[in-house]
Amino acid sequence: MSDNNPFSGSFGGNAGQYAQSVQYGGAGDRAKVSLGEAPAAAELIKNTTTATFAADVIQESRRQPVLVDFWAPWCGPCKQLTPQLEKAVKAAGGKVKLVKMNIDDHPSIAGQLGIQSIPAVIAFKDGQPVDGFMGAIPESQIAQFIQKVGGKGGGGVPQITDALAAAAEAREAGDVQTAADIYDAILEQAPETVEAIAGLGEILFEAGDAEGAEAVLAKAPEEKKDAPALGALRAKMTLAAEAAALGNPAEFERRLAANPNDHQARFDLAMVQNARGEKTQAADNLLAIVKADRTWNDDGARAQLLKFFEAWGMTDEATLAARRKLSSLLFS
Repeated sequence: MSDNNPFSGSFGGNAGQYAQSVQYGGAGDRAKVSLGEAPAAAELIKNTTTATFAADVIQESRRQPVLVDFWAPWCGPCKQLTPQLEKAVKAAGGKVKLVKMNIDDHPSIAGQLGIQSIPAVIAFKDGQPVDGFMGAIPESQIAQFIQKVGGKGGGGVPQITDALAAAAEAREAGDVQTAADIYDAILEQAPETVEAIAGLGEILFEAGDAEGAEAVLAKAPEEKKDAPALGALRAKMTLAAEAAALGNPAEFERRLAANPNDHQARFDLAMVQNARGEKTQAADNLLAIVKADRTWNDDGARAQLLKFFEAWGMTDEATLAARRKLSSLLFS
């Protein structure tokens, strides 16, 4: 992309002079990002000011590449480009950082860099601007630009692995929008990535968009449709649909209070509990049926418990605990 670099003239002039004239006090005070470690999404993207530009961009670019997005509130193309940049940077899994500068509030640095129109993006490495582009370009070109500036890191697989780790971290922190953006960006570059398909599908399903989750699952390549992660999501969706059709759980509890041996009521209650995320209670109710009457409904309670295990994942704590209890019942 540097062959058509609109900033090539200024990089050897005012920009270089600016980068060399900045004072870098306290360079050792900030923690370095370890190789192969995907930083949290919040650490990858930030706003900067004239006062903090040296630390946020010049100093930081000596550790890893930094993209600077020059924008303004009145700029229509900026509103299109900035979200795409954020999404691509998150998907890169820590290969680059993004720093955003509002030129209305902080015009001096844009002037020193010779920027005459926005949106404009400049990549900094080792304290110097090295590449850039102007205008709102397609997402595919943004991804190529980031790959070029940030390096392939040994190929596409490590980059995807880092991005998946960043998405998982975002989900754990409750930032599902960031996680969804990362999964979406991964799938644009590598549409066969099962973990991203499953992750995005789960986010949509948990948000109440079962139709959207189905659409994501449908895009899985034929040879990967039976992958465990996708099977677990399908099982979870099927169980939720079955539970929704059962009715009011209070009715099942009333029936059980009147007759603890009403296995159908206990079974239906377990289905509803699972849909509500009450895994332990759901498993315990099915285990109670297995203990009381293994033959009920053609061993239906045990069979349903195995479906729960598939939906929860074989390494889930609830699965492991319930499997131990089931083994104790069957083999004691």
